[in-house]
Amino acid sequence: MTKRKLACVSAASMMTVAAVLTLTTVQQADAQQRKSLRWTTSQVGTYGYSVAAAMAKIAEQALGGEYTVTVQPYANPTVAMKAVMNGEGEIAYTADVGTTQFSERVGGFKDYKPTKPELVHTWYAYPMESMMATTVKNATNMKCWKDFSGKPVFFTPAGFMNWLNFQRIFKALNYDFKHVQLDLKANGDALEAGTIVGSVAYTTAGAQLASYWKETEIRMDVRVVNPCDDEIAKLKAAGLAVVDVDPKGAFSKSVGPTTLKGVPILFGYNARADMPEAVTYKLIKTFYDKKDELVKIDSGFSAMAKDFVGMQVQGINANPQVPVHPGLAKFLKEHKAWNDKWKIAANAS
Repeated sequence: MTKRKLACVSAASMMTVAAVLTLTTVQQADAQQRKSLRWTTSQVGTYGYSVAAAMAKIAEQALGGEYTVTVQPYANPTVAMKAVMNGEGEIAYTADVGTTQFSERVGGFKDYKPTKPELVHTWYAYPMESMMATTVKNATNMKCWKDFSGKPVFFTPAGFMNWLNFQRIFKALNYDFKHVQLDLKANGDALEAGTIVGSVAYTTAGAQLASYWKETEIRMDVRVVNPCDDEIAKLKAAGLAVVDVDPKGAFSKSVGPTTLKGVPILFGYNARADMPEAVTYKLIKTFYDKKDELVKIDSGFSAMAKDFVGMQVQGINANPQVPVHPGLAKFLKEHKAWNDKWKIAANAS
């Protein structure tokens, strides 16, 4: 190669390197200029994590590129909630039962003191229906939920909202809650080995299963055990709802009953009170405007799409003592759904 050609190649290489460095510098500068919005969820493999990951891009677009949205998984929603109130995130995955425990400072929130402003009602996304499942072999002896009392059961990982839900279920029924802590991937193995006699399954809006439960039902036949009539009566008397779930909506094959009975909880993604009102409002309004598109992303959003405003009202009414973020309050007032008995959160910037 001649010296002239070498010089040309060298010049071209230098220009390429310079272009890459310039692009990198611009990208770094852009990243530094964008604010961070950290979305804390439960661990990878759970429904809460999957939904947040799918919605991160929508959230970034809604905020006009002003924020970089990152999804940060934690061991369970209780830890995720604390992480946000300790300054490690801005939006936390939670549910009505978890919000109640935090408000009352019981369970995992006993003696807990946040270092940042508290979580407030912000956005409710979908209901989940907690139910009990077992193996085909065990199902011959498991006819009601009382048959699981005092026996080893995986009630979902400790701190999960469905775990909390079954704690209040068993308390209402006066049953012995004997939890066995497992890794999510060990669910099927533990059922087959007999380490546990039951495992709590849950559907989202009657239409979706968590990833680890999808894997479990593919590899083995399971049976869902419904609560008996007297148990349903006790649960309703304790203020808990019991809803019907069509198994064909979430399970890929028969799980026994033609209609499943589940106790619902309402899940949402709540922000601290100090998140700017404009940011929260933009997110809520975007989710509302795109509610039909969200159903295409995940059928678990079907209940929200059907009655978006009503779901927000339901979430607030589950814990009316908890303040409402100004961004959500503005949205609900626009839709004539605000209740003057509710309290708007202070400390919002």
